Amino acid sequence: SRVLTHCNAGALATAGYGTALGVIRSAARDGHVLGVFADETRPYLQGARLTAWELTRDGIPTTLIADNMAGHMMATGQVDLVVVGADRIAANGDVANKIGTYPLAVLARENAIPFYVAAPVSTFDLAMPSGAGIPIEERPAEEVTHHGGRRLAPDGVAVRNPAFDITPHRYVTAIVCEKGVARPPYTESLKALARA
Repeated sequence: SRVLTHCNAGALATAGYGTALGVIRSAARDGHVLGVFADETRPYLQGARLTAWELTRDGIPTTLIADNMAGHMMATGQVDLVVVGADRIAANGDVANKIGTYPLAVLARENAIPFYVAAPVSTFDLAMPSGAGIPIEERPAEEVTHHGGRRLAPDGVAVRNPAFDITPHRYVTAIVCEKGVARPPYTESLKALARA
């Protein structure tokens, strides 16, 4: 399979084997991964700086792409599945993850590509009914206006820099965790895994 991933959910971000990268590493070890497309993950470039480094260090064929290239890669048949991590998962299966995850899920659905979330049970927030209640951190404007200490944007331009977005559960094929796999309806399957 050819996998697309976003941000960093490997050992550098999660300790140990990683979540999304743990799934990819295991599949690669078993001969099921032909290669990985790693989104650069703007504006902080965790995909370019961390994910690409971890995967290439592990000997997994990795191609770095700009975030806005993912749709093209999917539409031209170069991606078989998407695997991302999660920072928080609501009771209904809505997923909070690094900004840019939601559009990947929409693109995956449009192109009939499975979209998987790999995250530990500790990210399940069963007291949060849906993603609508999850607060979204706004990061400093300089992460967007500057790169390498150099200003790229004009002075005075307004900047929005939300760190996360919410992927509605309807776009999520399955949620993989250390206790098993949750599938829709998530209100039941997440609760069952949390109790396991």
